[in-house]
Amino acid sequence: MRLILSVLLFFGMSLELLAQSDTSSKQLQDVVIYANKFPTLSKNIVQRVVALTDKVLLQQQANTADILTASGQVFVQKSQAGGGSPVVRGFEASRVLLMVDGVRMNSAIFRAGHLQNIITVDNMILDRVEIIYGPSSTLFGSDALGGVVNLFTKQPQLFKSNLVSKKAPWKTNGNLVYRFGNGQNEQRQHVDLNIADNRWAFLTSVTKSNFGDMRQGNKRLAAYPDFGKRLFYVARDNNTDIIKDNSAFVNIQKLSGYNQIDLLQKVLFKPNDNTEHLLNVQFSNSSDINRYDRLTETSKGLPVFSEWYYGPQVRNMIGYKLTNSNLNGYFQKLTTNINYQHLEESRITRRFKSNNKDYRFEAVDIFGLNMDLLHQGKSSTLNIGVESYYNDVSSTAYRNNIATNLRSAITTRYSDGPTNMSNYALYAQHTQFLKGNWVLNSGLRLNNVQLNANFKDTALMRFPFTDANQNNTALTGNLGMAYNGADGLRVSFGVSSGFRAPNVDDLTKVFDTRTGYVVVPNKDLKPEYTYNAELNVSKTTSIYSIGFSLFHTWFRNALVVDKFKWNNASSILYQSIMSDVYATQNKAKAVVYGFNVNGSANLSPNTTLAATYTYTKGTYQNGLVEMPLDHIPPTYGRVGLKHDVKKFTAELFTLFNGWKRIEDYNLNGEDNEIYATKDGMPAWQIWNINTNYQFTKKLNFSFQIENIADLNYRYFASGISALGRNYIVQARYSF
Repeated sequence: MRLILSVLLFFGMSLELLAQSDTSSKQLQDVVIYANKFPTLSKNIVQRVVALTDKVLLQQQANTADILTASGQVFVQKSQAGGGSPVVRGFEASRVLLMVDGVRMNSAIFRAGHLQNIITVDNMILDRVEIIYGPSSTLFGSDALGGVVNLFTKQPQLFKSNLVSKKAPWKTNGNLVYRFGNGQNEQRQHVDLNIADNRWAFLTSVTKSNFGDMRQGNKRLAAYPDFGKRLFYVARDNNTDIIKDNSAFVNIQKLSGYNQIDLLQKVLFKPNDNTEHLLNVQFSNSSDINRYDRLTETSKGLPVFSEWYYGPQVRNMIGYKLTNSNLNGYFQKLTTNINYQHLEESRITRRFKSNNKDYRFEAVDIFGLNMDLLHQGKSSTLNIGVESYYNDVSSTAYRNNIATNLRSAITTRYSDGPTNMSNYALYAQHTQFLKGNWVLNSGLRLNNVQLNANFKDTALMRFPFTDANQNNTALTGNLGMAYNGADGLRVSFGVSSGFRAPNVDDLTKVFDTRTGYVVVPNKDLKPEYTYNAELNVSKTTSIYSIGFSLFHTWFRNALVVDKFKWNNASSILYQSIMSDVYATQNKAKAVVYGFNVNGSANLSPNTTLAATYTYTKGTYQNGLVEMPLDHIPPTYGRVGLKHDVKKFTAELFTLFNGWKRIEDYNLNGEDNEIYATKDGMPAWQIWNINTNYQFTKKLNFSFQIENIADLNYRYFASGISALGRNYIVQARYSF
């Protein structure tokens, strides 16, 4: 590890972005990004932004969460194979904003724990991913406390007309992809088709994914010889739950497989050079996905659950985007994005030897509107915008006796009456180009978030109230300066603030994360705020790039889960088990700080060494004691050596995590110490190799080996072990 750290301090990728194909100072500093919603040169952004554009990285992973993991730029937690919860600067889940094609993915029921929603965006059709680090509420609103993960799918491509005729003939191109990985019997088939002339373009994408049970690595640390072993699983035989012995296949994580289908349809109409109409339709639907970690829990030597799975995860989206350029007047550009999303998720549980199977269903309908105007002057730019999102939430539940088929009432996860949440905002972002290569960024945003939740059936939990209402207004902003030297030196310093209004999950949920522990609603919540200061320094030449980023975030009014009293009782009977009562509460102030070192060096015209290393630390005080903040990842990073010649590309790279000691865990939060060793989560380092060969203009073939040494390891807070040695082949035919 000392060798790795030495390399990291000397080599790495550009501080402001990861752009594997760009090597010169001018290229690296002039990359176009979308952190300000309109295309912007990266050198004019004060915040740290990483742009992932390498198609091998984007489209040769099992899912979108794995892109972030493989990049080494973001830590990702997993509770099951079908999942992935990004952690940005120590913030996770509902405190990180996910965006796809300019549309908020965060819904009113995004939870503070661990999420798998990012996998509903198909990585096979991704064009780029941008990670904005630090509070980003000025342009993106609530939830962007730790940052933004911005996903961009491919755009339909028009064909230019020839010089003789203004009308271009219709043309068709596309791709057929097949991918197989033996580590989880992964089989993915993908097709995308672009049909266009010079005014109309139609892009269709279909991806079908099948994943079997994930095989974990066989090489374990001597101190933890049984860590992660799958010794049993529960099956149903003759209407009886039985424990199946899995000791002969302990590395096969039984019941971790799942399937998914993703569809995308875009229609682009460009009547003239200044106007574009884009229709964007997306659909993602999974099979049932077992909550693997909960299926491994035991109590008194017996399994806790016979069944615990998420029902099909559905994400439907339809959006219309209007883009106008070269407008007359003060503003030259206008974009309008009108969108609708329908989301479905469910949780189905049954305890071992029990006939009671509990079903909890959630559906969310989201109506969104964004409008942005851009003024581009000789010495400044100004972006002003308005935003509105309305969430309508439906939460239902019932218990079915699998022996008698009789139904009975149980508590819903969220409020069972009419429940909605609204976001409204007005914002402005200004960039001023000063003398001496200085750039000034400033912005303000006025936010209003309203929430109305009603509880119809209050008898089961003996609710002391029947409704919970919120109306929160917040002003957030950012201010910073950047210096872009002609010699490739870049320095930026900025301060920014972020806020997150309590959502339906925070305010109204009833659930248990482990046996004997129940979280109850708390209607007296207030928004949480972050205040961030960061310094970025980088030096870029045609031979090397090295950078350093330092940040410190003050987290105020933080929502944490802590002991609570429900009807003056500190424990209640929940699902037939006496459980300690907890609730989400504003009772903490926290600090999160850390740094990132990264850079790259051109060892030869075709060979590049690149690396990144991230350290994060977080603590909070609840008024009595100081303790570790949950969601804080261990140190992590990546070092890669890449060789690229005419038709062949190969990269050998390592991913690594440092120790997360048990004393650094938050035992009341979401760190999941029950899935770690007695000492915490051990450090690990794996080696991977990617190769890619372009046989012809139409045929491309890639071969990858992940976890070459077959190491057994887990990501911090994860309840499933990572893949062992995994051989992957992928073939792409372009036409």
